Amino acid sequence: MRNLVALGLIIWCSAVWSQEWEDRKLFNTEDAATNIRIISSTDTDLFAPLVDAFVSQNPDVSIEYLVTGTADINHRFRASPEAFDIVISSAMDLQFKLTNDGFALNLDGVTHPAWAQWRQSLFAFTSEPAAIVIKRSEFAGHPIPRSRQELIEALRSRPEVFKGRIGTYDVRQSGLGYLFATQDARASETFWRLMEVMGGLDVQLYCCSGEMIDDLTDGKIAVAYNVLGSYAEARPESRETLEIILPSDFPTTMLRTAFVSKTSSEPAAAKRFLEFLLSTQSNRTGNIRSLPPLIDQTAGVEGSKITLEPTLMTFLDTLKRNKFLAEWENALIHN
Repeated sequence: MRNLVALGLIIWCSAVWSQEWEDRKLFNTEDAATNIRIISSTDTDLFAPLVDAFVSQNPDVSIEYLVTGTADINHRFRASPEAFDIVISSAMDLQFKLTNDGFALNLDGVTHPAWAQWRQSLFAFTSEPAAIVIKRSEFAGHPIPRSRQELIEALRSRPEVFKGRIGTYDVRQSGLGYLFATQDARASETFWRLMEVMGGLDVQLYCCSGEMIDDLTDGKIAVAYNVLGSYAEARPESRETLEIILPSDFPTTMLRTAFVSKTSSEPAAAKRFLEFLLSTQSNRTGNIRSLPPLIDQTAGVEGSKITLEPTLMTFLDTLKRNKFLAEWENALIHN
């Protein structure tokens, strides 16, 4: 009887654990002797081809892939760093601070460009611009906005079309949304004018790119601001109905990063996976096209790139963060 109760408790705990995640998937669990746990902000559908390719070449390794939001990754990992082997997130600033705070394992011998890593501990593997994504049908017969200023003009000219139908990140909840917003604000005052216009039109706030693209595809919103274009590109059903716009004034490009936990129970296998990930994304080998590649960030327009350096942590300072959030709420939330 005691064994049955214990078994029931294990099953119940496993069910509760799985429900706490946005998604959870196991790869190659039958014969593998080593298991690594990856906590990530990237949707499973986008990342699964990379994991499948890895386990096909490394049948001795199984992978548990756990998906949650960028801010939640930071909270969960800080609370239990020993519970995860690899951390993957698009919130570069939070990743950098985790590394700076000593949570990342130094990986000697990993070959990677200097601009795409920080002290052999934090490694970038995709380059992704923040985009404006629109529902094409809502702009039929009207100019397509190619910059933030043109987006302001488009929203002001037809408020009856866009009221309650603009989406962006809730930067109080989204680590990536906060990163994009602070970088935009540093680059131009146009950002704050745009926030005020969007706030006046009852902007809808989201945790993540996937949900914004869902509502954009379904027609619940007509414009998504600062969303990751890769989420729109990944959906065949959206390609004819949505248009991805990289703002011509100052496109902001982030680097999706990964590191191995300093307290990983399987550091060798975790390092093997990270090296595979970096090699695949840098060289675009085989037919894996689920995520954008890593593109040389040393070229291009100055000010459009978010680089791996200590200035990333500027807006993580408590006083600066509170001030920024107060200004953001004042601009967007009019209730």
